[in-house]
Amino acid sequence: VQLQASGGGLVQAGGSLRLSCAASGRTFSSYTVGWFRQAPGKEREFVAAIRWSSGSTRHADSVKGRFSISRDNAKNTVYLQMSSLKPEDTAVYYCAAAQGLIYSDYDKRSRYDYWGQGTQVTVSS
Repeated sequence: VQLQASGGGLVQAGGSLRLSCAASGRTFSSYTVGWFRQAPGKEREFVAAIRWSSGSTRHADSVKGRFSISRDNAKNTVYLQMSSLKPEDTAVYYCAAAQGLIYSDYDKRSRYDYWGQGTQVTVSS
């Protein structure tokens, strides 16, 4: 499966952005799709994930209440709605996909097999 992430940009603190992750090659129906981010000089970290079939979601503590992951079956696309953005949210955001993940593995970068190219999110103070 090929993933295309989009929607990044420059936004002021407190603002909102919506990222999209579209799949080509096959549908997401048997996959868990996650968002990760990587800031300069830091490791890539988990942000959120959704299991397509059940809609089960998980969010990192750092984004709970501010970010929300969702899916659109008709468009075969996963969204990351980001609100109340902070400068520390600045990073390159990547979407990734894996088959058959259990909930406790949603946040494990090594379990994802497919990765998109990343989209830059910059939050100014």
